[in-house]
Amino acid sequence: MTAAVANPFPVTDPERIPSKRYYDEAFFQLEKEKVWPHAWQMACRLEEIPEVGDYVEYTILDWSVIVVRTDSGIKAFQNTCRHRGVQLVDEPGNCRKSGFICPFHGWRWNMDGENTFVFGRKIFSPELLDKAEIDLVSCRVELWAGCVFINLDKDAPPLSDCLGPVAERMNIRNADKLQMEWWYGTVLPTNWKLAMEAFMEGYHVMRTHPQLHALSPRNKYEPPAEGSIKRESREAVELMAGFLERLGAGMGGLVHASEIEIAKGLLGMDLPEDPALAVPAYLRAVKDEITRQGRDKGLPVPDLAAVDAELPHRGVEFIFPHFFLLQYFSAMSQYRIRPLGPESCLFEIWSLAFLPDDPARERPKGPTMLPYDSLEFPEIPQQDYSNLPRQQKGLHARGFEHMRLSKEVEGMVSNYHRVIDGFLAGADPAKLAAAQAITNDGFDRSILELGL
Repeated sequence: MTAAVANPFPVTDPERIPSKRYYDEAFFQLEKEKVWPHAWQMACRLEEIPEVGDYVEYTILDWSVIVVRTDSGIKAFQNTCRHRGVQLVDEPGNCRKSGFICPFHGWRWNMDGENTFVFGRKIFSPELLDKAEIDLVSCRVELWAGCVFINLDKDAPPLSDCLGPVAERMNIRNADKLQMEWWYGTVLPTNWKLAMEAFMEGYHVMRTHPQLHALSPRNKYEPPAEGSIKRESREAVELMAGFLERLGAGMGGLVHASEIEIAKGLLGMDLPEDPALAVPAYLRAVKDEITRQGRDKGLPVPDLAAVDAELPHRGVEFIFPHFFLLQYFSAMSQYRIRPLGPESCLFEIWSLAFLPDDPARERPKGPTMLPYDSLEFPEIPQQDYSNLPRQQKGLHARGFEHMRLSKEVEGMVSNYHRVIDGFLAGADPAKLAAAQAITNDGFDRSILELGL
C-alpha cells in the first residue's frame, strides 16, 4: 500500500494562504487525487437535457461522465467503454433510439447503462461478460437549483449535507425554475482557486470596478471622509438606480433588463425625506413591482420583499468546490470553474432569468467560447479577467510566500482553502460535509471555525 502524501503547503494561519498552493504541481496532483473525485460537482443544467434520452458529457480533469435523462430520472455513468476504455461520447446528443455505441468495436448500452450488444460474444470468456462486468459504471447523482450534481465517490455524504443553509436561501428564491438566456466560457491562464477568489469579496471593487464603486450607495470598508456630501433622498435613489443599471450591464444579466426598466420607472415615486429610509423604500417598491409583473405573466417569481426579509440575500453565493450563484432581485448569474492544470482553468458564466415556457425559444447547447481578454464579455468579467493572469504571475515572485487576508471580509478565501486541506488530510466525511455547509456562504464573510 502506498503511503499517503503529506500536504506540502497547509494553511497553518487562517489569515495567510501559502502562494505555492496556486501553482505547485505536487499540490495540484493532491487536489486531483483527494478533492475532485470526492466532492459534489455541478455537471449540467437540467435544461440541457430536457427530453428522455438527452445526454451531455461532463469532464473534470482525467474523468469524463455522461449525464442522461432516462424514463426513470437523471442518471450518470463513467464515459468509458467496458471493453477497452474508449470514451463513448464527446458532445451532447440523444440516445433514446440508438443507445450509446462504442466507435471502436461497436459494443452498445441503453440509456440506463445496461449493455445490450457485444459483437462476437462467443470469442470472449463468459466471466468477462458478466452483467456487472460490462454495464456502464454509474456515478452518484443529485438535483438542486435546476442543476445536476455528480459525485465519483459512492460513499460521499449526500449533497444536502454539504450544501447547508445556502440551499434554503436559493430554494426560497425558486432558483430551480430559472432558465438560461446565454452561456459563455473561457480558458484563463490562472489557477482555478484564484479564479474563484475574485468573487468572494467586494473589497476589490474600488480599484477593479471603479464604475460600480462611484455609484455604490455605501462604502463599508472605510468610514465616511470628513466633510463628505450627504445626499438628499431623491439623489440617493437616483444613485441607486444608476448602480443597478451599471451592475446589470456590467454583469450581463445579474440585474435583468426588465428589472432595470422597472427600477427606472419608479424613480418618480414618493420618498421619505430621510435619505437613509428613501433607498430601502425605493428598493422595496422595485421588488414588489418585479414580483407583481412577473406573476402577472405567469412566471414563478417569488415574493422578493418577503424572501429578503426572511432570508436576506448575500449577493454572491459560493457552493464548494467550484460553483456560484449571484443574485440581486429575481434574475441570477451562475459561474462554474474547473481546473485544467496547475495554472489554467475553464471559467463559465450563465445568465439566468424567469422566462415564459416557449418550446420554440432557442436555448444554448454549450458555452460560447471566447478568449479571456475578449471584449465580448460583459464589463465586469472583463475587468476581473484582466487581473487574474497578472496575479498568477505575481504569485511566483521570490519572497512572496503568503497571501495576507482580511479576517473580516476575505474570510471565504480562508474558509474554503481549509476545507480543501480537510480533503487532503482524509478528514471524516461527515465533518467535511459540515465544513462545506459552513463555507457555502455569501461574499465579504469573516474567517470561521470549521470543525476540521
